[in-house]
Amino acid sequence: MTEIQTVLQHCDPVLLVPCAKGDESDSAGGTLLFLQDSRQVRKVLWRQLFVLDSMMHLLEGLPSAGQLLTQPCPPPPDGAARGRWKAAKAESRSRADHTEALLTMLHHNIQNIVRRRHRVAQLLQQLHAKKQQSEDVETSLQRAHSVLRACDGQLTQLRVELGAVLECVDGWRCSRDDLKAYASAVHDVMHLLLLSFNQSEVSLERAPHPPNHRNQSTNEPEPLKVLVTWSHDDSFRLQVNKPGLVPHCISGRRSELSAALLEATQYYMGQADLLSEIHRLRSSFAIDWLPARRLLVYLKSASLVCHLHVQEGYPNSGAVRLLSVHRDGHQMETSGLQALKPDSRVTDWLLLLCSSPLI
Repeated sequence: MTEIQTVLQHCDPVLLVPCAKGDESDSAGGTLLFLQDSRQVRKVLWRQLFVLDSMMHLLEGLPSAGQLLTQPCPPPPDGAARGRWKAAKAESRSRADHTEALLTMLHHNIQNIVRRRHRVAQLLQQLHAKKQQSEDVETSLQRAHSVLRACDGQLTQLRVELGAVLECVDGWRCSRDDLKAYASAVHDVMHLLLLSFNQSEVSLERAPHPPNHRNQSTNEPEPLKVLVTWSHDDSFRLQVNKPGLVPHCISGRRSELSAALLEATQYYMGQADLLSEIHRLRSSFAIDWLPARRLLVYLKSASLVCHLHVQEGYPNSGAVRLLSVHRDGHQMETSGLQALKPDSRVTDWLLLLCSSPLI
């Protein structure tokens, strides 16, 4: 046994256990495995300090070095240092637990901070979105105000235009009332019936006879229909449905309308009796009336054609005159026919031509 082993035997026999198991390499391997545990390492360090302390006290009390090998091992210490070590260990463990608790709390606080930071980031995004929406709403509101101002301007302009149109409407209403009164007066005097009217047209009708003297026979000609069209330059245009009896179109200024209506109705009334007589005679004779030439054509047979001229003003002032008689396209001599009176009617001439043996 070496001196080192002797010293360890006197100080702490437990330290000799690794050395007794094998050679130096085995002792180094066992010591390495033994020192891997941190708790064991602290114990070994504590025991080494204890041994060193014991050796120092022992060496201080010996007068010579030879007495170290002959004296027995001192008794173990009272354990005060071990108690302090355990107290320090307990305090270290308590502080470690406290530190771990603080770390756990700090971890929770960090997680809370992270969550709150994430929540703040979301709120910031929402705030930016709200701000963008607010800016969009403000822009839309400004556009709406601009459109509203433009609409107000248009409304003001439309009100001005409406005022002008209303003035025109008032004028048209006055004109309509005047036309109604005028039409009523014309109907009372000239027996013209108002069919329809608007701002630009007036439609009238004139029967051959007044309503209380009208002949209910089917031979009576159709009523005269007059259409008066107004122009922007206060002129009129009068059109009738009897272009053969009355001039088809008469135009002039508004002040000339009464005279034009009177002319058309008088012209038509002057022909009404003639038309009635012609309509009545068509059921008995093959006749045709050419109003433009005021010529009455009588077809006595397929080869015999007679032409009668009806003068203006018939039957009151105008007379009927035989113009010619044609047989097979050749004109015949009519001097042998008995002449009728100047006031003879168309009926008298047709009866004469139908019964005469000379033609």
